[in-house]
Amino acid sequence: MKQTTPIAELKRDQGRTKSGNQDDHIYGQMFSAILEQRLSPGTKLSEDVLGEIFSVSRTVIRKVLQRLAHEKVVKIFSNRGAYVSEPSPDEARDVLDARKVVEEGIMRRVVKKRTTADIRILEGMLKEEALSIERDEHSKWVALSGDFHLALAEIAGNQSLTDYLRELVSMTSLIHVQYQSKKIGNQSCSCEEHGHIIEAVRAQDEEAAVRLMIEHIEACEEQLNLDGKEPISDLYEIFSDVAGS
Repeated sequence: MKQTTPIAELKRDQGRTKSGNQDDHIYGQMFSAILEQRLSPGTKLSEDVLGEIFSVSRTVIRKVLQRLAHEKVVKIFSNRGAYVSEPSPDEARDVLDARKVVEEGIMRRVVKKRTTADIRILEGMLKEEALSIERDEHSKWVALSGDFHLALAEIAGNQSLTDYLRELVSMTSLIHVQYQSKKIGNQSCSCEEHGHIIEAVRAQDEEAAVRLMIEHIEACEEQLNLDGKEPISDLYEIFSDVAGS
């Protein structure tokens, strides 16, 4: 298994200079902002504003937005522009149902294929999660939680499942920021559930691993307030650290 997950690699790429692929750099900044819940559902993604922030043309921004739209975390409307996706309550339930199906398959493969090194990596990720909760770093915890699920997918060794789960994890992040309050208690419970999943994987108890994962996803769904909504975000504030770089 690789030492870094797709999201961790994406964040690492963000620190590179613009001598790298410019489109990937901007895509990485925006994808991470969505995943970490810094960009709220419904936020208008103005090509002019983003072009000014990243010092690029509207053409470059348009390509990035189309790429994010392909992953369903952005929606582009004719004559209206691009917006961060706003999953409806029904779409939220569909995403979580899909995760249960996909992650059941992943867990069955993980239990069969996991190595001692894999367990150590998962335990290291769990410690990082716990530390982010202790420090009340909500955005960091969101990203780490997603990394944990993608790390399991990498252990499973099926790229198609990993790619699909990555899309579902991104959508889940939008669902959480739209329908769930940022309660540190919920984070603690989620981290503890990850620990139980690791123990089942370590013991190679397939049925327990699957059951714990399904219960974990169902617990996430139970915490959602499907009538709730958060305010939209300010693009200049979110990307203040990269503006003019």
